[in-house]
Amino acid sequence: MKRNLLLTLLMAFVLVIASACGGADDGASDDAEVADDGKDYVLQAGHSLPNDHPYQIALEQMAKNIDERTDGRVTIEIFPNSEIGAEKELTEGMTLGTVDLVVSSTAPVTNFIPELAVLDLPFLFKDRDAAVEILEGDIGQGMLDKMEDHGIVGLSWAENGYRHVTNSKHPIEKPEDLAGLKIRTQENPIHISAFEELGAQPTPMAWDEALTGLQQGVVDAQENPIIVADQFSLHEANQDYMSLTGHVYSVAVFMMSKQTYDELPKELADIVVEEGEAIGSVQRDLIVEMEAESLEKVKENGIEVIEDIDVAPFQEVVKPVYDEFQDEYGYEEVLNEILEAQ
Repeated sequence: MKRNLLLTLLMAFVLVIASACGGADDGASDDAEVADDGKDYVLQAGHSLPNDHPYQIALEQMAKNIDERTDGRVTIEIFPNSEIGAEKELTEGMTLGTVDLVVSSTAPVTNFIPELAVLDLPFLFKDRDAAVEILEGDIGQGMLDKMEDHGIVGLSWAENGYRHVTNSKHPIEKPEDLAGLKIRTQENPIHISAFEELGAQPTPMAWDEALTGLQQGVVDAQENPIIVADQFSLHEANQDYMSLTGHVYSVAVFMMSKQTYDELPKELADIVVEEGEAIGSVQRDLIVEMEAESLEKVKENGIEVIEDIDVAPFQEVVKPVYDEFQDEYGYEEVLNEILEAQ
């Protein structure tokens, strides 16, 4: 009897301990969210373009909305012109938690998610409406979702407009006009390969170096959206001609550090995410509006603009680039999805 009583008491003790441990686990799970202690938070947002660019204007609107919705508890300090790092450094900073918010081209993100390189392919989208529909749909959301595994919360898709070619030599109306032209490109292998196919001599360099290179004649040409040609006064850098080739729809993205998200009380973090999700469409509308204004300024500053270009011959010449990088970046599946969606 004593032995049975002892066993019964022992089992009861074990059950009590197990129950206590189970309760502790449940409590720990509930406490996983950061407790709201009433503190105020200051977040740093960075980008690489001037303080009158739609990146900046959109971030200012986002910051205002967040300030109002959080009763001033979340303040966003914005740093344009690569003041706290160029796009690559800003993107890496988010993964480390040293930068809170960024709007950037997608190029630096391909270091973590290689298939995003598909967005750098020339003539990928038939027009802006098709691009927006695809990026705002399941295909685009799938790309944003993949960022979280790398310490980044993808908020919304933005843009920097279509990329066009300016140069100091002559009007460019057909692929043959690019033959031998020394053109500054981004340090982007897809862009470099595309211009090699077109017969140009692509010269990758940082943008601050490119401006000096254009002024000194080290390079003859460059390719960028119209707003960049306007805001950086490329008419003062020997750029006499602009051809509206629209060879790349320059996709950008608003992002947040996952570490920052995790460190904010959930109610505040959710507000930041909601405003980040909404700001992409605002920024895109600003680009369209300001592009039209910039085009007129470019013309007023004496740059000859070649607007009516048949892009079909350009598309045909750069076709090999699509296959060239499929294995390296693994974008074949998403490429097919994008092409089939148009």
